[in-house]
Amino acid sequence: MSENKAIKGGEFLIRETDPQDIFIPEQWNEEQLMIAQTCQEFLTKEVHPNLDRIDNQEEGLMESLLEKAGELGLLGISVPEELGGFGKNFVTTMLSTEVTGAGHSYSVAMAAHTGIGTLPILYYGNEEQKAKYIPKLASGEWKACYCLTEPSSGSDANSGKTKAILSEDGKHYVLNGQKMWITNGGFADVFTVFAKIDDDKTLSAFILEKGFEGITLNAEEKKLGIKGSSTRQVFFNNVKVPVENMLSTRENGFKIALNILNIGRIKLAGAAMGGCKGIITQTINYANEREQFGRAISKYGAIRYKIAQQAIKTFATESATYRASQNIDDAIQALESGGMAHSDAILKGVEEFAIECAILKVDGSETLDYVVDEGLQVYGGMGYSAEAPMERSYRDARINRIFEGTNEINRMLIVDMLLKRAMKGELDLMGPAQAVAGELMSIPEFGDQEDGLFIGEHKALGNFKKVVLMVAGSAAQKLMMELSKQQEILLNIADLVIDTYMAESTLLRVEKMVSMKGEEACAAQIAIAKTLVYDTADKINKAGKDALNSFAEGDELRMMLMGLKRFTKLDAFNPREARQLIAQGLINENKYCY
Repeated sequence: MSENKAIKGGEFLIRETDPQDIFIPEQWNEEQLMIAQTCQEFLTKEVHPNLDRIDNQEEGLMESLLEKAGELGLLGISVPEELGGFGKNFVTTMLSTEVTGAGHSYSVAMAAHTGIGTLPILYYGNEEQKAKYIPKLASGEWKACYCLTEPSSGSDANSGKTKAILSEDGKHYVLNGQKMWITNGGFADVFTVFAKIDDDKTLSAFILEKGFEGITLNAEEKKLGIKGSSTRQVFFNNVKVPVENMLSTRENGFKIALNILNIGRIKLAGAAMGGCKGIITQTINYANEREQFGRAISKYGAIRYKIAQQAIKTFATESATYRASQNIDDAIQALESGGMAHSDAILKGVEEFAIECAILKVDGSETLDYVVDEGLQVYGGMGYSAEAPMERSYRDARINRIFEGTNEINRMLIVDMLLKRAMKGELDLMGPAQAVAGELMSIPEFGDQEDGLFIGEHKALGNFKKVVLMVAGSAAQKLMMELSKQQEILLNIADLVIDTYMAESTLLRVEKMVSMKGEEACAAQIAIAKTLVYDTADKINKAGKDALNSFAEGDELRMMLMGLKRFTKLDAFNPREARQLIAQGLINENKYCY
């Protein structure tokens, strides 16, 4: 993709995307598929047979699994070759994240190590710090954790109370404080710790090592799910941290935290999607084997509906995740070709698509929850038994709506980032929003319907974007500074943005697939895209109506509600027939196959 064509973060709302400009999973090359296969074989051989042992936190087991993964190179896929890794691009690291996402507690430990544990040092460390820590983290010899959350600072991360004071001789920072919910805390060798120096307003970051005197740990937390993941409180009592172990510059810690969380958000979507695929396969296997009233339950419409919906939502998450991942890769390449250092380009590229990262975090975690819940329902009574796989999956999935910023925080961030970029002139949202306002005053056009496979869906998506612009533009104009306090309205607007992005990403992927393989070979995927757009129209209508009724009134409200009705009206569509087709393909293959 040429630089002048490169789309900006959030710009999907006001700009058409050509299906040929997005990356779809049907384009993996041989090397990428080999990496995915290695990840899958590792789960099959080392993780899945030992899930009970992992959940019981058998002494040394998780550490040995991370070491074995390190020997295979799975901990260093995004680490440059000169530092002991494979040096692969962002979209390839997303593929490995997806496959290992089906590893329950192991995938949490691995994601924490390779993500928030390793990346702050890789992207913000100086040459000496990177040379000292990254090769040992990439090999698994050392394990890493990330210490940000405190008892009184969760979503409000910058309010942390952990303090660092420079020693009189100027050689150390003396660190005091407490962190909680620290994944890998029980066995980590390297800690990235966020603290405020003296009376600074903003956090700084430090690299600590297990052997530093004054670091103590509470017992392992007893949790609802991901029981095999080590989660501890960490205490720092007069810990002497050499001054050379400050990460980046003073008061840059909060920015480090935000940028690493952006990466964590899209990675979480990838991992959740991998979990979804495994759960759907288990659901189909059980539905094909379980007989009631003389036939397999997979023959019943109610079960087929559930299997089809699991697949539709997962396919959408996958489509959007790899669309955004390639956008990030394209941004990184453009920045590097402009002379920016590789690590800086990665951070800037991910930051550019922070809106999409937040969208995907919310969608991925909620899709996984849906897929697990319906999987358990298909299993019936066995679903509730710890002898069957759904019970563990159900409990393990729930944390993802809290990890990497709660879904509520992420929803509000989506709208906040969009409006801030509009106010800075980085995104022209107000021009298109005013155009939509003008359209509300005009008489709708009723021309002849054009022919084409997705003409109706494209028209619908264009209209969904108009709803987002109408509602967000009107809310921003009417409420101004007060909008930031109206969280219910922000959540409504966020849902409009999320649903629009997921539907468009799915449609673009299927269009590109059809151009590669033809309509006949893509019949089920066409049904997925059309069903998703059909479902999305009602969701857009509900979220838009809730928002408009919350701040508008009188003639203005009536006019916008009429516009909303017009913008969410679709042609007749048979969803039962489409879902039957989708489910039949899955049932015939006896696995997730889209």
